[in-house]
Amino acid sequence: MDDNYQTYLNRLARLTLPEAYRFQVQHIQESSKFQPHSGLRQAASFPGYSLITPPAEEESQNSAFYAKLQAYQQELLQLPVNCDLIVPLPPASFHLTLADLIWDSAYLDTCEKNPKFDEELQSCLAEVFQQYQQMMTDRTHPIQWQMLGLILMPRSIAVCLVPQDERCYEEIIKFRRTIYQSPKLIALGIEQHYHLTAHITLAYFGEVSSDLDRTSFSTMLSQLNQQWLLNLPEFLINRVELRKFDDMTRYYREADWPSLNF
Repeated sequence: MDDNYQTYLNRLARLTLPEAYRFQVQHIQESSKFQPHSGLRQAASFPGYSLITPPAEEESQNSAFYAKLQAYQQELLQLPVNCDLIVPLPPASFHLTLADLIWDSAYLDTCEKNPKFDEELQSCLAEVFQQYQQMMTDRTHPIQWQMLGLILMPRSIAVCLVPQDERCYEEIIKFRRTIYQSPKLIALGIEQHYHLTAHITLAYFGEVSSDLDRTSFSTMLSQLNQQWLLNLPEFLINRVELRKFDDMTRYYREADWPSLNF
């Protein structure tokens, strides 16, 4: 299901063009992941599991990358738009998702049908990680990716990443294939819903007012992206962990949950 290397590069390059912002801004809408509460937007319940790189607050090797990303987020928040339009995520929670697993109603329904789902998921992933580790051949070269630019999604704003070379891309695709083609994980209800679009979410959309000047907003985003292009930080993918979330602001794990070092 995932793209080949060249298709991926071409697709992400198009997402960062001014015309992509002009098109996407017509379709933005309020995210249900943050709800108004006493005048402030608060994270709504959205439970599930993902396979992600360690969040920024626990990650030392990418600390320069995350510091840059936090500065970019601040610039985004300073844009002259309605203050309730852009709902920032806590910088401590910034991370790259390598494989979505299960979330929201699908997760709640599965747990209701199978009370042992959580422990079975952990056990299956421990096996899959072990199998993948045995397949890993080239351990000498780091998996380097790089920020390409800002992308606009229907309910969020993110920065997208591209691999340093084809090997770095194939390593992640091979990992995703191992996850999504595992018979045991499939039997648990884990399936692939999306092509890989490597990204780190900076913010969600709150109130998208009817008088929002969408053309002006897309121009602001395009100009911001142009400024960032002068200094694109690199991102090292060296570890993936099973993490649980109750909402979109915090991703946690127990010490014995499966993890994998690349």
